Amino acid sequence: MGKENEMNLGAAENVRYEKLPKRALQCMYAADIVTGIIVLAVIGAVNYFWLFPQQIDAGKWISLAFAVLTVLDVLISPYFRYHRYRYSINDECIDIIEGYLFVKRNIVPIERLHKLQTTKGPIDQIFGVEKVVVTTGGGDVTISFLEEERAEQIAESLRRKINEIVKEQRAEDGKE
Repeated sequence: MGKENEMNLGAAENVRYEKLPKRALQCMYAADIVTGIIVLAVIGAVNYFWLFPQQIDAGKWISLAFAVLTVLDVLISPYFRYHRYRYSINDECIDIIEGYLFVKRNIVPIERLHKLQTTKGPIDQIFGVEKVVVTTGGGDVTISFLEEERAEQIAESLRRKINEIVKEQRAEDGKE
């Protein structure tokens, strides 16, 4: 049992994570700026229509705090999310590490994949990045902010792996 653990630890050390391209950071900032503008507009509308007419001082301070936190989040979070985001794809699984304040790690076995999809929104299109959405029985996992060519390579590679697994399973079912 001890040797098996050592072998597994050795395999885990050999996992090679890939980083995002530089344009991903620009895309993150652009998306956060758009979101921040919308949030600030909502805060402004709430203040204008509900708080200012009644002259509620506490509401003004709370709104100011939300506005400051929103601006700080827009300025800081993309930097940390970009530098923390890593992904790895091997023959066994997809491993994604992401987060800003809370780090989340998704490990999806390749054999559990049901559907692959590439998507890109309007901001993604401007910066030439794309997402690969992997659907399993337990939900979706997304590899975000990939260069378009890299996203297509990943999707094609995963499609081939899925097809190999299906062929193996059909062969095993035929033997039994």
